[in-house]
Amino acid sequence: MERVMLGVSLRDRIRNEEIRRRTRVTDIAQRVAKLKWQWAGYIVLRKDGRWGPKVLEWQPRTGKRSVGRPPTRWTDDIKRVAGSRWIQATQNRGIWYFLQKTYVQQ
Repeated sequence: MERVMLGVSLRDRIRNEEIRRRTRVTDIAQRVAKLKWQWAGYIVLRKDGRWGPKVLEWQPRTGKRSVGRPPTRWTDDIKRVAGSRWIQATQNRGIWYFLQKTYVQQ
């Protein structure tokens, strides 16, 4: 529907990036990635005794995932950008914001 409002058809073969640039609409995947990154940093920095930060650091006793578990965890893609010590990286806001840009662009 967006293409109709711009007077563009699929035959014009215009990339989505160009359409987003013309309409100044942000890429939803990048927006979701940015919000996830910010939320992870917020949860880690909370010091009010809630279970959120503890769950992020928790490792199962067996070290193996049970049958039916997804192949990746919620934090796996964060670790891919910030490293295995990503929780410590949240303490330095400058580094954390720099890594956010890398994470959102991937």
